[in-house]
Amino acid sequence: MSSFRAKAMRAVTGAWFRSVNAQKADVHRMRTVWHALANTLWTASGVDVRRTDFAGMRAEWLTPQAPARGKAMLYLHGGAYVFGNCTTHRQLVSYVARACNVRALVIEYRLAPEHSFPAAIEDSLAAYRALRDEGYGPGDIILGGDSAGGGLVMALLLSLRDAGEELPAGAVMLSPWLDLTASGESMTTRAKRDPWFKPPDMPIIASYYCEEDEYRHPLVSPVYADVKGLPPIYIQVGDDEILLSDSIRIAEKLETAGGEVTLEIWPDMFHVFQVFVHQMPESREAIDKFAPFVKSRLGIAGSSEA
Repeated sequence: MSSFRAKAMRAVTGAWFRSVNAQKADVHRMRTVWHALANTLWTASGVDVRRTDFAGMRAEWLTPQAPARGKAMLYLHGGAYVFGNCTTHRQLVSYVARACNVRALVIEYRLAPEHSFPAAIEDSLAAYRALRDEGYGPGDIILGGDSAGGGLVMALLLSLRDAGEELPAGAVMLSPWLDLTASGESMTTRAKRDPWFKPPDMPIIASYYCEEDEYRHPLVSPVYADVKGLPPIYIQVGDDEILLSDSIRIAEKLETAGGEVTLEIWPDMFHVFQVFVHQMPESREAIDKFAPFVKSRLGIAGSSEA
């Protein structure tokens, strides 16, 4: 059973999301409103926030007290490729940084529809390479991302592998959006349970990011990619979201390819429920659950993972 706070957040956020008409929505106006409202969110205590320019992009470093030296998380925010910035994800990533005892970098990659595929991937690559140029080894970097940011995490890993570059230590994905064709069975089985998204809206949202004939491109929809040779990946997803199948399918592909993957399906939870870390106990529990994985992959003391 979910907590009272989780039920409240589900009801409040669900009412807003379900009221949006995807066909008539003004993306630019919604972006402005969402980004402005995000300024009211709390940042985890003890975490320093420093704005910067990184690889030619606006970015923020979120640094907990006494972080592990020489380690970093590159966090790619979600928002359907059309929304999101440092402000919208500062609360979530600050708690992640504190729980994992690692400096976290959030970049503001170019958004659609002004900048369509592959602009966001190019920016993610630029940020990773800039971290390497600053002296971080591949084993000192871990990736994180939610929703579309989870899709970018997979696209970044695939791009680095295909370019013959050294891969980061691992990745954490929260409710990743990995199939823009919306072909997963959860589009049907979770349609009435998902408090946020409606299956018919997904192709409309996807069209902002790329052309329809690109939906099956492996860097757009990694469920269609060859996933051999990727580092360990940790996935969390809610059992009530229509994107559930994206996580299940990619986990199965990774296992079949001989990869190391952990998949957690959280009962009664919705899309990127971790973002409400200041409001819901389940969100904090979820972050605490994957923190040992991050510490283990980066070789940070205090990990309970083998």
